[in-house]
Amino acid sequence: MFTRISVFATTKILNSLSTLRNIQSYSAVMSKFDLPDRLKGNEKSVWVEYIQLALKYKPLNLGQGFPDFHAPENVTEALASVTTSDNPLLNQYTRGFGHPRLVNVIAKLYSKLLNRNLDANNEVLVTVGAYEALYTAFQGHTNPGDEWIIIEPFFDCYVPMVKCVGGVPRFIALKPRTTKGPLSSADWVFDRQELESLFNKKTKGIIINTPHNPVGKVFTLDELQFIANLAKKWNTLVISDEVYEWLVYEPYKHVRIATLPDMYERTITIGSAGKTFSVTGWKLGWAYGPENLLYNLKVVHQNAVICYYFLNVYFITFLKDENLKKAAEILMKWKSQQ
Repeated sequence: MFTRISVFATTKILNSLSTLRNIQSYSAVMSKFDLPDRLKGNEKSVWVEYIQLALKYKPLNLGQGFPDFHAPENVTEALASVTTSDNPLLNQYTRGFGHPRLVNVIAKLYSKLLNRNLDANNEVLVTVGAYEALYTAFQGHTNPGDEWIIIEPFFDCYVPMVKCVGGVPRFIALKPRTTKGPLSSADWVFDRQELESLFNKKTKGIIINTPHNPVGKVFTLDELQFIANLAKKWNTLVISDEVYEWLVYEPYKHVRIATLPDMYERTITIGSAGKTFSVTGWKLGWAYGPENLLYNLKVVHQNAVICYYFLNVYFITFLKDENLKKAAEILMKWKSQQ
């Protein structure tokens, strides 16, 4: 009896050890497929989390910046007319860096605004939303250990995009001048001495967002000149996220940092048709800047996206650059009535 119990116990232990070895072996095999180190820490997304919560509890969702009114008719009619055009090529592959007609009109528009001639084929890149423009900028201009200065609060993708390529985010917060009385977005400022202390030999660049999301601050010429002087002193890049460039209320004025002396050469500016025309789901953005800087973005873009279908569809809305201003006027009129 004792012998049977002893054999049974021994067999049970051996089976347990075998199971443990199988588990360990399975874990060792599966660990090969864990999330790569460069992506760890970026698993959570505020958009994914809050969209799921909104779907579950059905609250008023103020998390995403999309309008609940119709896009301008000239935009949606252009989309319909192009997709049903007699020209079959409008629904096929196009130039990977942006349809020739589209990049030419974007170049024409910003040539006027910057008071310089932009080369449409070399200084404009059309992307899958401003999001991809940001992605290609960080991917194309960051080596491991490079530091990027990020102004808080910031659009949530800035930090994971920097970290995923081995970059190091450095932060400086916008703070209100006072906590008493009524405040406006203009009252949120950065400490100049603190910002200056962040620049060093490891600094690859600074990203600015003006007009700012979520504060609404429009950076002043004086503030942008201060940033520009630091960028030139330390030979750094500037990524200027200007997706809300047309949504500026008087008396404020949007200043493009690329227009400041000797700044075009070190600035990548990012824009968005989705924000401008109230068609955020269309995901059409662009980046413009000097050819040598845009080259890096194009290398990333051509190995990720190749070309984007809506380049074919959407370019027709840009045949007249007045459409940008027209759309902005419509948006401002609507907002003033709310």
